[in-house]
Amino acid sequence: MTNILESIIIPPKSGGKPKGLIVLLHGWGADASDLASLASLLNLPDFSFIFPNALYPYPYSSFGRAWYDLRNESFYEGLEDSQKVLTNWLLSLEENTGVPIERSLLGGFSQGGAMTLDVGFKLPFAGLISMSGYLHPGAAEVKKISDENIQATTIAPPVLITHGKQDTVVPITKAVNARDNLISQGVAVEYQEFDMGHEISPEVLDTVQKFIKEIFKKS
Repeated sequence: MTNILESIIIPPKSGGKPKGLIVLLHGWGADASDLASLASLLNLPDFSFIFPNALYPYPYSSFGRAWYDLRNESFYEGLEDSQKVLTNWLLSLEENTGVPIERSLLGGFSQGGAMTLDVGFKLPFAGLISMSGYLHPGAAEVKKISDENIQATTIAPPVLITHGKQDTVVPITKAVNARDNLISQGVAVEYQEFDMGHEISPEVLDTVQKFIKEIFKKS
């Protein structure tokens, strides 16, 4: 099992040393190119962006990728391997990009948002972003880490959760559940609902941009 994920890498438009690194995970059936346009839409010229392809092929077509199989909701086949591969790949980014994890943000859309809330608390990210995502059963145990080689952080990173009120793919109740679960564990959560479906609207992008700028204003 490889720990290398094929990725689209976009350096800072400013041409200088990156102020931070933003890693965004695509959803079920998409691929890295699905979110790559966000690098320009977010208008953060001092940041590097990385968009990895998920570990598995999408089962319903010859293109697209998946972090795990969603066809059986009672058992997410492939999730455990994706957790391990993604975590190890994220750990390798500092050596490959020169940007420490403490100055990196992890985010994702839909299934990518769920992966963010799953593995994101195992590493000392500056922040986490879940767009139209959800929690895996038993995920987001903020203070617990299964890998003895990864040091626990004493303070959980702040989290942004955005979701559409008319989302028929991932019901908004799942976003509320994620919010309440994290808040109950002492995580600082910014939660916003939008008049949209299962998508990333311009209003979501504005919210994400402000969240990122606020985090790095403090650092």
